[in-house]
Amino acid sequence: MNEKIIIASDIHGSAFWCEKLIELFEKEGAKNLLLLGDLLYHGPRNPLPDGYAPMEVANMLNSIKEKLICVRGNCDSEVDQMVLEFPMFADSSVVLWNGTRIHATHGHLFSAENPPPLSQGDLFVNGHFHEPDLKDLASGAKYANCGSVALPKGNTPHSCIIFDGKTLVWKDLATGEEFQP
Repeated sequence: MNEKIIIASDIHGSAFWCEKLIELFEKEGAKNLLLLGDLLYHGPRNPLPDGYAPMEVANMLNSIKEKLICVRGNCDSEVDQMVLEFPMFADSSVVLWNGTRIHATHGHLFSAENPPPLSQGDLFVNGHFHEPDLKDLASGAKYANCGSVALPKGNTPHSCIIFDGKTLVWKDLATGEEFQP
C-alpha cells in the first residue's frame, strides 16, 4: 500500500479552514502535507477568510512541522518565516513520492502555461489560481491544481488533493466528499 501525501495551497491565514485541512490530514493517515504557499496572509486583493487568525495558523502548522513540505507563495514574506518553525521560502521543490516525481510550486512563477522542465510521468502541482484543475501537458507530465483551502474561486469547494503516487483525489474540505476538477 502506497503512503499518501496531501497537497494543499492558499490557507491565507484562515484558522477555520486550516483546522479542517489538518483534520483531513490526520483522518487520511497521510505521511506528509505538501503546502504550496500563501499560508498566513490574505493578500491585498483577497477578502478576509473565515476565521482569519494568522498566528493560530502558524501554531497549528508548527505543531506538525516535521510532516510539512512547503514552498513560498506570492503572499508569503520573510516575516512569515520568522514565526514558522519549518522552511517555507523556496520558490519550488521536487519530491519523489512512491515513484512519481512531484514538481511543486505556488503558481505565480510557473504554471500549466509556463511549466518548469518536466519529464514524462512527472506530476506538476500548484495552487495560486484558487480553482482545482487537471490536465495533461505536452511533456507527458500531468498538471494538477489543488484549488484553495480558504478562498476558492469559480464556485469551487474549499479543497486539497490526496495523492498516493498513482491516483489524484480532490477532497471538499467542507463535506469530506471527493470531486473531480
